[in-house]
Amino acid sequence: MSSSKSDDHGEEPRVVVRDRRRIDPETGEVRAETAPEAGFGAPEPELAVTPDDEVLEAVPSQEAELKAQLDERTADLQRLQAEYANYRKRIDRDREAVVNGAKASVATELLSVLDDIERASQHGDLTGAFKAVADKLVATLERVGLESFGHDGEAFDPSVHEAVQHDTSPDVAGPTVTAVLRRGYRFGDRVVRAALVAVTDHEPAAPVSVSEEGMPSSEWYDPNNPDGTSADKD
Repeated sequence: MSSSKSDDHGEEPRVVVRDRRRIDPETGEVRAETAPEAGFGAPEPELAVTPDDEVLEAVPSQEAELKAQLDERTADLQRLQAEYANYRKRIDRDREAVVNGAKASVATELLSVLDDIERASQHGDLTGAFKAVADKLVATLERVGLESFGHDGEAFDPSVHEAVQHDTSPDVAGPTVTAVLRRGYRFGDRVVRAALVAVTDHEPAAPVSVSEEGMPSSEWYDPNNPDGTSADKD
């Protein structure tokens, strides 16, 4: 009957008892460490970490690519800053030109008034309150940039002078303004009105004829005719 029971329940599991004490109870010595059996209670073997050659080769190429992109962006930024600086300079220059053009336009409209003021001053009519107002007007126009030119004795310049009279004289060394008929005006580098002037050119002096005695013919003395009159011969 016992054999039939053992056949019904099968074989009993085998029990394995391992002595894991580090000190031997019989000898009292420390036991040598034994390698743990695989499967039960054994630590998993550590995996060796090795560098990936492909990753290491990719790092320098990525750095070079990033540096190239950085240089390109820096160059773009510098070019953009230069373009913006040139744009601001051009805008400031255009704005200044517009302002100067507007000032010159207003000053041009007042040139006839300045001519009247100058003529009144030459005739002695610029006095009192009228003179005070005229002086303020002239000072204001000069302060904004209007400048007069055309004076007696200055060299003739066809770019700013308009000659309406011409004469010659040995007293001048070259084309010289000897009379100003109408004052000229400039605004900065721009001539808003040329000056009407009379010009005198240099004329060489006439040669003086000398007699045989070394005296000018006009001063030659005839002892037979001290009065210098011609006498008729019989």
